[in-house]
Amino acid sequence: MPKQSAASAAGLPVVKVSPRGATRLKDGHVWVYRSDVAANAVPPGALVSVADERGKVLGTALYSNSSQIAIRMISRDVVPDLSSLLRERIQAAIAYRERVVRDTDAYRLVFSEADFLPGLIVDRYNDLLSLQVLTQAMDAEPVRQTIVSELNERLQPAAIAERVDPRVRELEQLPPRSSGLIHGEKNSTVFSMNGVKFQYDALQGQKTGAFLDQRENYAAAAQYARGEALDVFCYQGGFALHLAPRCSAVTGVDSSRPALEMAEQNAALNGREIEWIEGNAFDLLKDYATSGRQYDTIVLDPPAFAKGKRNLETALRGYKELNLRALKMLRPGGVLVTCSCSYHVSLADFLAMLASAANDAHRTLRVLEVRGQARDHPIMLNVPETGYLKAAIVNVNN
Repeated sequence: MPKQSAASAAGLPVVKVSPRGATRLKDGHVWVYRSDVAANAVPPGALVSVADERGKVLGTALYSNSSQIAIRMISRDVVPDLSSLLRERIQAAIAYRERVVRDTDAYRLVFSEADFLPGLIVDRYNDLLSLQVLTQAMDAEPVRQTIVSELNERLQPAAIAERVDPRVRELEQLPPRSSGLIHGEKNSTVFSMNGVKFQYDALQGQKTGAFLDQRENYAAAAQYARGEALDVFCYQGGFALHLAPRCSAVTGVDSSRPALEMAEQNAALNGREIEWIEGNAFDLLKDYATSGRQYDTIVLDPPAFAKGKRNLETALRGYKELNLRALKMLRPGGVLVTCSCSYHVSLADFLAMLASAANDAHRTLRVLEVRGQARDHPIMLNVPETGYLKAAIVNVNN
């Protein structure tokens, strides 16, 4: 059956895209922005057939009437039954993690566009699942029921929690919803990564509760760590706890008291003595650098400084200031682990910033490793937005 006839038979609303939008889709991206879409009376969150200006069907997408990303492609074919497709995609995501995840019972199970399920995030923490819905289509009640049903059937978790981002719901013009358990009654557990144990509360902490994308970088950093170590923006202690077995002393710094309290619990869980300091990272590094404090290993894992392209220059200045101060505090032969989770800061920009900071600090660097996000956060080559995390591990020679 020709695609045009199949689309008509499926009974889906048809959304036409401009030549620019069509080219974008033909090049492999899955987003089309509102400026390239013509949609009349399409319900929010609808499953739609996407066609070019001549009427040629390009595939099936999820539609949003409020987001700047109006179209998120879900298939290059006609999809008459979204429920069956959702179940297939969830099963495929689970199978992919079974192939690539090692040494942990905590990992990202569904990564939105990278698992062909745009607007859905699911993380696993031992016997608990944490879910985030980010689009109108994924928030539709039949879709939510299918997702929860499939996750329960395949993984049989003790509980599933939903973590709500109020800002996203506002942008998507979705009704307010509170974070909470949507299946089961258990909201806490203990998970492990790389042999290190962590407490987990499904309804506390940032995002879905932990930064699973750094899991493989935690292990890599530990291979090079030695001596006295400083973990800046330590959150709940991910890097610090991995460094502790290799270092003579470890200090973790964060501005969040609740995060540090959880870090202290994690240290106790692993029998580690780590010093935790509540404070502003910029101020603390400035004071430490001025007073001549020295370390053998320093980790910088700040939040995203660039939320958009317009913030890029400011973000790079912030990254440079942090890295400059850290480089001045490292002893000869020391190791710097420096990260950026800002998508708008490219790897080339990030490494150029680091080189500039090293030059200003009069330090010579050798690159030990340049890394990205863990493999359970797959990157789609034609969807560069799925790749965001950069991590450089460098050796200071002088």
